[in-house]
Amino acid sequence: MTDAATKRLRARYASESRFKMIGLAAILFSVAALCLLLFTIVSAGFTAFQQTHVRLDLQLSAEQIAPVGTTDVRKIMQGNYGAIILEALQKKFPEVQSRGDRRRLQALVSSGAESQVGRMVAADPTLIGQTITIWLPTASDIDVFVKKQVDTTAPEEQRRVKDNQVRWIDTLKASGDLELRFNTRFFTGADSREPELVGVWGGVVGSFYTLLITLIVAFPLGIMAAIYLEEFAPKNRWTEVIEVNINNLAAVPSIVYGLLGLAVFIGFFGMPRSAPLVGGLVLALMSLPVIIIASRAALRAVPPSIRQAAMGLGASPLQVVLHHVLPLAMPGILTGTIIAMAHALGETAPLLMIGMVAFIVDIPATPIDAATVLPVQIFMWADSSERGFVEKTSAAIIVLLVFLLLMNLAAILLRKKFERRW
Repeated sequence: MTDAATKRLRARYASESRFKMIGLAAILFSVAALCLLLFTIVSAGFTAFQQTHVRLDLQLSAEQIAPVGTTDVRKIMQGNYGAIILEALQKKFPEVQSRGDRRRLQALVSSGAESQVGRMVAADPTLIGQTITIWLPTASDIDVFVKKQVDTTAPEEQRRVKDNQVRWIDTLKASGDLELRFNTRFFTGADSREPELVGVWGGVVGSFYTLLITLIVAFPLGIMAAIYLEEFAPKNRWTEVIEVNINNLAAVPSIVYGLLGLAVFIGFFGMPRSAPLVGGLVLALMSLPVIIIASRAALRAVPPSIRQAAMGLGASPLQVVLHHVLPLAMPGILTGTIIAMAHALGETAPLLMIGMVAFIVDIPATPIDAATVLPVQIFMWADSSERGFVEKTSAAIIVLLVFLLLMNLAAILLRKKFERRW
């Protein structure tokens, strides 16, 4: 071998080594960025799974609620539960007498605690006239202070938690009447103006109904369109135009589909605004091109010998597709569909255009009820100025990531289940 050939060979090996190192560096950088992202989200959001609660002995006097024996829920809910909670707090701190201190003392407890106690009494009117011990959520400012998410060394005028409130918190901690408990409401409640009362269940149910409508509409239409274009449609100028337009629709910005849904489904057909039904139809239109392209690629990957063998045994073209080609292509079709659904789950822009940004405090019961979805709920919380929404936003992102991981795991399992080797 000549010296020139040896040099070229060495240069080739060096080039291959550099390419491998660059590829390995790119992978390591991607993994590091992903780990940093996950660490940032988890470290900021895991504290939301716990909520500071205070234990109080509430005297549910008939004078402040309703006469003993009353079963009228509306009348019971109108009881003066704020005064009952303040009295329970003053029993723990009898030295508090001034109006300003009483206001700060009552500010230890969440404003939603009154309705919580009211609902409990309305569910069991026999509690009227009794004294009960209950754990109530604290206000968001107290919660973030206890979790040390604010500068506790700052001067009093720069803190929302004042010095006397800090002393009361320390006293309650020492007596065991203040502690961090599992935040059940975060997983069972809906949206709220107060950070300590928010929950993701309303957004989860809204996302479920929206994706259900998307799947019902996009999956069969996408598969049928792919089968026709790949197996039956003649190869002419019109089918080429259709194929080009499908590829272009897959690259259209998602907000354009939101404008389309606003104009057609809400403006023309008069469907309810901020409903999962409309959101699902909009996301179905957005997912259709992706499902069609993925399904056509899966159908095209089936060897021609399968079709030829089936037709040689006397099967009709439709039987060839339904009985032989489609089952073999189903793993790829399901994978593409679930990836499209996962992409739809994270969409926000098209849903903002159809009004799913509305403040919804009720959990939807049907796809036509007003609802929001998890990505929109995250967007709304991130836009809030309250400090307590920071951890709630990150915690909701964790929930959304778990849903995406589960959907991708489902895609892998379905692919394994339907996969056939030939």
